[in-house]
Amino acid sequence: MISVKQEKYYSISKTKSIVLLASFFILFNFPLHAQNTKTLLADGDKAFADKDYFSAAGYYNRAILQDSTDIAIQYKYAEASRLNFDLAIAEHWYTKVFKKDAQGKLYPECAFWLATLKKSKGNYKDAKKMFDKYAKKNKKKKDNYYVKKAIQEVAACDLAQLLVARPDKSITIVHLDSTVNSKVSEYAPFQVDSLLYFSSLRDGKDRDKKNNVNYNKIYTAIQDDSVKWQKAVELDTLFNRLGIHNSNTAFNSDFTKVFISRCVPKNAMEFNCEMFSSEFKNGTWGLLQKLPPEINAKGSTNTQPSIGFLGEEEVLFFSSNRSGGEGNMDIWYSKINKDGSYGKAINAGKKVNSIEDEKTPFYCKPCQELFFSSTWHKGLGGLDIFKSAYKDGELGEPTNLGSPINTSHNDLYFSINSARTQAFISSNRIGSYFEEKESCCNDIYMIKLPKSDDPPKKVDSTQILITQMKLLVPLTLYFHNDEPDKKTLAITTPKNYKKTYEDYSAMRELYKKEYSKGAKDKDIERAYSDIDNLFDDSVDAGMQDLEKFAQLLAKVLKDNEKVTITMKGFCSPLASTDYNVNLAKRRISSLRNYFKEYQGGIFLKYIDSKDPSKGSITFFDEDIGELKARPNVSDDYYDTKNSIYNPAAALERKIQIIAISTFSSNN
Repeated sequence: MISVKQEKYYSISKTKSIVLLASFFILFNFPLHAQNTKTLLADGDKAFADKDYFSAAGYYNRAILQDSTDIAIQYKYAEASRLNFDLAIAEHWYTKVFKKDAQGKLYPECAFWLATLKKSKGNYKDAKKMFDKYAKKNKKKKDNYYVKKAIQEVAACDLAQLLVARPDKSITIVHLDSTVNSKVSEYAPFQVDSLLYFSSLRDGKDRDKKNNVNYNKIYTAIQDDSVKWQKAVELDTLFNRLGIHNSNTAFNSDFTKVFISRCVPKNAMEFNCEMFSSEFKNGTWGLLQKLPPEINAKGSTNTQPSIGFLGEEEVLFFSSNRSGGEGNMDIWYSKINKDGSYGKAINAGKKVNSIEDEKTPFYCKPCQELFFSSTWHKGLGGLDIFKSAYKDGELGEPTNLGSPINTSHNDLYFSINSARTQAFISSNRIGSYFEEKESCCNDIYMIKLPKSDDPPKKVDSTQILITQMKLLVPLTLYFHNDEPDKKTLAITTPKNYKKTYEDYSAMRELYKKEYSKGAKDKDIERAYSDIDNLFDDSVDAGMQDLEKFAQLLAKVLKDNEKVTITMKGFCSPLASTDYNVNLAKRRISSLRNYFKEYQGGIFLKYIDSKDPSKGSITFFDEDIGELKARPNVSDDYYDTKNSIYNPAAALERKIQIIAISTFSSNN
């Protein structure tokens, strides 16, 4: 079972006003008697240690109202808010901490969590930069969880951009209306004929009004037609035990046995769950019986049952954090013997499971595929849905289901009806119903699938490569002052951009020395940080993107694509306009030389090729026109600190690949 709080992890507000409003409500949910900052922090720390992050956030909020400049309080409040799923507040305070401690000397994970928040908003480019920078800065800590995760997320952000750019247009996502969904969470959908089973935290018959607690219950709703549903009905106490959380419905292959989960809170954030089953005999369901220790391992959570077949063997899939797994929640399975007993639980293996969470298994027998959700495998954000094919006696590498099934929010509990005409998921994506905070809670979505007898869509690998190239655009490259070839009006250069980059990259320490002149103490540290950011995020990152672009271009040209590359030049205002125009042209010339000399000249046969049956490269230079430098960039020839070494000036000395277009000669 997944709690409402767990389901809110990736909800983010877009406005500062919500941050302030949320702070207001947290403040007035706590007594207003005077407490000093020390006491508030002590109370907050105790609540945090008890994993009562809502209370912790409340105490830290009141402390920060007394002292909003203390970085330690800011970080505590950001952490508690993140874990309490108030991500707009978390981002607000993480950002303040990061501005003060950009090098991460006090709070090294601040940058990691900011990157995570950016990814959860679908801001993959910025998230990737932050993850990449964090991983490189901490590369010596190769066994550290955060470093491993950051490295994984760099690749995930690349994949996410590709998947979002190429959604599967053969499927339609339908948000079920209020006959099924509510302003709290609905999840674990499973359809039998026209009857949809699901779980919900909505007000039920046994709501604990005294402690303001709702319990998860199992509901059913009948589908009248392709879009209309009858109002959901709560199942009776045979399935929904009073005063406990009930969820996750699954059936065996002949629908003579049902499985569910029951959970009790361990603390404010964690639950202990066990699985139960009931048999259908003489026209009625029997009492639920707890599954044996092979399934409900002592000292662990065991939940989210699903029945599947590995070969001809019927097995029970489930999620558990028992010992012997890869880490956190893993997918496990147990053979169901003919006498109804269960075999020893087997971990689904390293290809499926990871050091993070794998949850909500569903096995499609006709497809011979296991569907599940994971926070580790490369995805769009939060929990993504994956599938793993069962072949030759083992489960294979997971494949992300892509967009629009997955989003930057949580997407989980995938299931398919027996006719394979529609599937269901649970998601807190934008558009889900909510009481106060957007994306707070999971709703059930129906996926209309293409006909199963339709031929599978052919994957156009060339178009995928082209999409990857386009995702790198605009591709920005940077230069040292008056390079290449100082003090000339020439419009071409023999230099290759790669050489100008290598010379420029070697000047990092010189830039630090010159830009920090006259600074003292913390200002020196800040100047060094600014220069590191310039080289890491712009100069070096640009060259890395260019190398990726060239690798992709080589593959595309082999597939006989005709590629037009449009370039544009810019530069800082430390000279006359005529001089700058020619300098911009020289810089573009150096990029042309890069392509001409790439890997010993492999592109030469394609450049301006007239062969209609082969691939080609055409360069197009956009008119440089009026150069628009930022007004805060110095043009004082004698103030080299600010006109040359200041990052603001350095960022003006650039060229860009601003567009690419392609046409296949195979058409």
